[in-house]
Amino acid sequence: MKNQKMYESEDKMISLIKDNYDLLQGLGRFGIHLGFGDKTVAEVCENEGVDTYTFLAVVNFTINGYRDSEHADRLSVSTLIHYLKSSHEYFLNFKLPQIRKDLIEALDEKDNLAHLIIRLYDEYAHSIQNHMKYEEKTVFPYVERLKQGGADGKYDIDTFSKHHGQTDVKLRELKNIILKYLPSDILHNNKLTAVLYNIYNCETWLAQHAEVEEQIFIPAIRRMEARMSQSDVSVKISNMINQNPNSSEALSEREKDVVISVVQGMTNKEIADHLCISINTVITHRRNIARKLQIHSSAGLTIYAIVNNLVDISAVNL
Repeated sequence: MKNQKMYESEDKMISLIKDNYDLLQGLGRFGIHLGFGDKTVAEVCENEGVDTYTFLAVVNFTINGYRDSEHADRLSVSTLIHYLKSSHEYFLNFKLPQIRKDLIEALDEKDNLAHLIIRLYDEYAHSIQNHMKYEEKTVFPYVERLKQGGADGKYDIDTFSKHHGQTDVKLRELKNIILKYLPSDILHNNKLTAVLYNIYNCETWLAQHAEVEEQIFIPAIRRMEARMSQSDVSVKISNMINQNPNSSEALSEREKDVVISVVQGMTNKEIADHLCISINTVITHRRNIARKLQIHSSAGLTIYAIVNNLVDISAVNL
């Protein structure tokens, strides 16, 4: 059963670890070292250069499944990437090799079944390595480009999310084979039991790691992409203004009235009645407006009217 306590920045770091000793491994992935005394979570994070909100977001999610979607924009993507990269390093360079070493020691090397078990484990390790290396070579560099405003539009985080399935199938298979089929008279039964326990821990850790990516990291990158997209629209509008700095002056007052009417959704007849002119005159004005502004759509005229302060954006039905 998960711990239901919600941890905050004022809580003592030592209390957090005492309540949830399995978080010890997570501290190193954030770059937090032991020996923090009675300092609060905020004090420890500040001393170690770790974003406190992001640290607590991951901790509370892994402990309670809690997500603070209301303040999700406060997440530090840099802290998240550091955490994920360190997790990969821990798993690929320490955890996987250590389990393999213990597995070899626990099995009888003369037994053909032992060789098959090691081969199954190696297949699993290879699949995990490929998965994490993909993130290292493709996903994380993409996010770094996003942070610098340099995304090229050829990749997005949803591409990663669609292929971000569970990679622990072989690990589960290995665990089941050991449980069901390994001879009961194996020489190093205690060692094998310990290895099996570590495999169970790996399965839990991998599922937790995948959930942090799915529920915290990927949504954070989606928000970055959305902000980038909004920024692109702002740049395009700015360019439109800069290309025609005097464009609003190019229109007569009557033509501006026609633009405003179009933005308000009026038909040519309604514009004619509203401005007390003929429909033919409205059509002529619209032709002149399109020629002067090189804008032929209602959406384009709406953008023009907003950026040139002819209408207030709050009054426009977008």
